[in-house]
Amino acid sequence: MNLSPDQTIIFDVWGYPINATIFFTWVVMALLTVASMVITRKLQPDVPPNRWRTMLEVIVQGIQGQIQEIAPGPSRYLLYFAGTLFLFIAVSNLLLVIPGFDPPTSSLSTTTALAISVLIAVPLFGVISRGLGGYLKTYLEPSFVMLPFNIIAEFSRGISLAIRLYGNIMSGAVIAAILLSVAPFFFPVVMDVLGLLTGIIQAYIFAILATVYISSATGAPTPSQPEKDTP
Repeated sequence: MNLSPDQTIIFDVWGYPINATIFFTWVVMALLTVASMVITRKLQPDVPPNRWRTMLEVIVQGIQGQIQEIAPGPSRYLLYFAGTLFLFIAVSNLLLVIPGFDPPTSSLSTTTALAISVLIAVPLFGVISRGLGGYLKTYLEPSFVMLPFNIIAEFSRGISLAIRLYGNIMSGAVIAAILLSVAPFFFPVVMDVLGLLTGIIQAYIFAILATVYISSATGAPTPSQPEKDTP
């Protein structure tokens, strides 16, 4: 049994091996792109929404509601970023029930790439919100002595995100393989249900943590830090 889809080669392109991680990442990206185009192709006020558009609106409004609870205020770009993370991870994990599909999130390279995207987004959103000088000052809070510790904490966030997502997905796949070898007729149904549930939970946790990190960098008020009223 391959512990990572990186070890499975699907085909070669001009001598470059395309492993299962890259291939199924393309599959998920294509699926999300095509589905969004099909669902929104008649996105007009005078056209009544169908069930697919209603489902998409519920998902988007749910993500936006969670972001507003963490980072009140303008959050459109944060919605784009965190929503994309959630949908990619959720769809990747949910497609695990399809025979032969290796979720790209079970690869450490994918989870690392997702964590790196968060590491890049945190200072990017911070600079846009506070300005370059204002964001760099956050590394000196509460004192300049904390500069190295704040830098280490910044990178440790990304490492923890990558390892947490990879570990949870991989441990679930290993446990499922063990149970399937013990009782192949009963456990598949149970593991499929648990896989669907944990896949949604992991996508939610990753997107929420990314939102928390970005909101702390932008200085957005959180529930534990209410916004001060201006006189």
